[in-house]
Amino acid sequence: MTDKAKAKVAVVGGFRTPFARSMTAYMGVSNSELMTASLKALVERYGLHNQELGEVALGAVIKHSKDWNMARECTLSSGLSPRTPAYDLQQACGTSLEAAILVANKIALGQIDSGIAAGTDTNSDLPIVFSKRFSHSLMNSVKGKSLGDKVKPFFQLRPKDLKPVVPGVIEPRTGLSMGQSCELMAQQWQISRQDQDQLAYASHQNAIKAYEEGFYSDLVTGFHSLKVDALPRKDTSLEKLAKLKPVFADPNVGTLTAGNSTALTDGSAAVLLASPEWAKQRSLPILAYITEAQTAAVNFVDEEGLLMAPAYAVPRMLQRAGLSLQDFDFYEIHEAFAAQVLCTLKAWESDEFCTQKLGLDKAMGSIDRSRLNVKGGSVALGHPFAATGARIVASLAKMLHEKGSGRGLISVCTAGGMGVTAILEAP
Repeated sequence: MTDKAKAKVAVVGGFRTPFARSMTAYMGVSNSELMTASLKALVERYGLHNQELGEVALGAVIKHSKDWNMARECTLSSGLSPRTPAYDLQQACGTSLEAAILVANKIALGQIDSGIAAGTDTNSDLPIVFSKRFSHSLMNSVKGKSLGDKVKPFFQLRPKDLKPVVPGVIEPRTGLSMGQSCELMAQQWQISRQDQDQLAYASHQNAIKAYEEGFYSDLVTGFHSLKVDALPRKDTSLEKLAKLKPVFADPNVGTLTAGNSTALTDGSAAVLLASPEWAKQRSLPILAYITEAQTAAVNFVDEEGLLMAPAYAVPRMLQRAGLSLQDFDFYEIHEAFAAQVLCTLKAWESDEFCTQKLGLDKAMGSIDRSRLNVKGGSVALGHPFAATGARIVASLAKMLHEKGSGRGLISVCTAGGMGVTAILEAP
């Protein structure tokens, strides 16, 4: 590796729309509109009008076929120079963190000197389609040369063929939703309902406190009717959370509720990355550096819980970085479900898991919970699938900048049994 290949990658800053519960404030708003709003705010904030960046990498988990080139179209609407290339990617809930890793790697290699990583998702403008039989009838009709040829395919349809197909979050290989899969994890790792509710409560309390202290004032830009995230609950309590019924399993055995799970959420987020030289030449801040990253996948069909891949990715990353699990000032662990976070932490505390599954000499140990998701996690802030990674990178970078030292760990679980993780360090 050359010195150039080891170049530092700076996090300059990020912006995002307020996150909203799906089917509410952003009803009918498209992914492209959401994404363009965050990009425009980022361009405005850092004076990037007509600037040519190395690239823009972004994606959405659920999008319309018309958005086949969404990254490029949003970039063209962002105020950046039209000469800025852009591309779409998708790695489920890890999409924008993976985008940040890809952009960072190119900066580290000297291929580009700046770039934006971003993500967006909405469940309020779903790409509802029809059955294959209906689609094929339409195509056969289009191919028809005479009026009879064009009409004939539709006589073969049955009423059931006209039933719309709505996108779902069901794993094709197991037939289980993410919530059902996480419920099985909670049972396997013996995660109590009380512990899940406690983590969810802390997530809301931390988010509310962060807003009251003004932490999000320069990270969240107003969009449509919202100026702040709509999901944090100032009025929630452990007593209220305890009254909610399990939603993914029989109430007698289930532990995951609407209160300790993330809500379906709409929103977008973007983060600006650059070489230190590029940032300094433009008098832009350097909030943190991306120093390490790691992805992993597990056999969730036969061997491991669907959302357990970060438990494997993090130790690999720590070993390469020469760090222990305790060497962090902040832990940003995506709260797909409170149970998922607790399963991961319990795995790292387990001698059996760490020696037999990770090949370590002993357990990785526990973390200081007071350093976990200190500005609120996904349970409180919301989780527009592809936007969460960029949201976390921007927030963690600001936290490290305000502290003036230290490092932070990012861990994001995804559908398909994958995990995306990274390390940020203060300048």
